[in-house]
Amino acid sequence: MSTPHNSANPGDFAKTVLMPGDPLRAQFIAEQFLTEPRLVNRVRGINGYTGTWKGVPVSVMASGMGMPSIGIYSHELYNFYGVENIIRVGTAGGMSMRCKLRDVVLGIGACTNSNYAAGFGITGHFAPTADYTLLRCAADIAQKNGLHVEVGNLLSSDNFYDDDPHAKDVWQKMGVLAVEMEAAALYMNAARAGKRALAICTISDHLLTGEATDAQTRQTSFCDMMRLALDVAAEMANV
Repeated sequence: MSTPHNSANPGDFAKTVLMPGDPLRAQFIAEQFLTEPRLVNRVRGINGYTGTWKGVPVSVMASGMGMPSIGIYSHELYNFYGVENIIRVGTAGGMSMRCKLRDVVLGIGACTNSNYAAGFGITGHFAPTADYTLLRCAADIAQKNGLHVEVGNLLSSDNFYDDDPHAKDVWQKMGVLAVEMEAAALYMNAARAGKRALAICTISDHLLTGEATDAQTRQTSFCDMMRLALDVAAEMANV
């Protein structure tokens, strides 16, 4: 059964899907880490692949940029393809000195300036949070492997270019670690579907220090985050 945005057949996707924003990062993960990856979707250039990692079926498919985009793809994966877990593997801009360039952040929650929750008929304020099982699993694996991770709030923003130069200040004073553009929508879709979600992000640039990585580096070199997400996917095969 295909959807307007996905040509995959039933059973083509594994129980757990890694979702980077960039289609080229999805291709990189599939080709560099998965055993015998096969292309299961290529609608609109959003390539999806399924292979195995440590003997466990795992899929990877791009989400595109922004909450409307990941909202579409995660909704279809959860509701039409039987996917149980989606792990966002993305980049984020550091907003706290707790985070350094290339640090890995686990998003326990996702603050947002988006009105995405209104689509669910919510009249109050919904708090988008990660699934605890995925979060705990990721933190435990990171500790076991000696990988330093920061755990805390992300900001999922609708704006990459903000007209207000001080827009980030209010989030910084509330202890938000980093800003990205997808996690809140993913967490809300997971909550609505009764499924699991986690955002694992690498700090690709820093709003306070001005440090930044280039596009090629973001596409192919944040392997600590990728391996961590894959190891979580392997562990979730038994959950």
